[in-house]
Amino acid sequence: MIQLTDRAASQIRQLTAQGEANRGLRLYVEKGGCAGSSYAMAISTSEPTDEKLEVNGARLFVAAESAPLLEACTLDYEDELTHTGFKIVNPKAKQTCGCGTSFEA
Repeated sequence: MIQLTDRAASQIRQLTAQGEANRGLRLYVEKGGCAGSSYAMAISTSEPTDEKLEVNGARLFVAAESAPLLEACTLDYEDELTHTGFKIVNPKAKQTCGCGTSFEA
């Protein structure tokens, strides 16, 4: 299962505080990007087959078909001068692109 840092959990809570109940951050992998596969995410409710994780009140949904590619990953949130946003650290990635959103498994 994916790990969620305290910073990521805090940001997810902020993003889902308003609006429809039972929303969370849905994480999935799409084909494409510089290195072959790209991380994608959206604030939404879960799909019936999603893996669900709740950490410190933050809901994370992982698409079932993407779960094997995201196993043992860590989801973090950075707020720095050169990058602000969620960051996925994937120990299974053989190669990543410079922007950090694309990888080769």
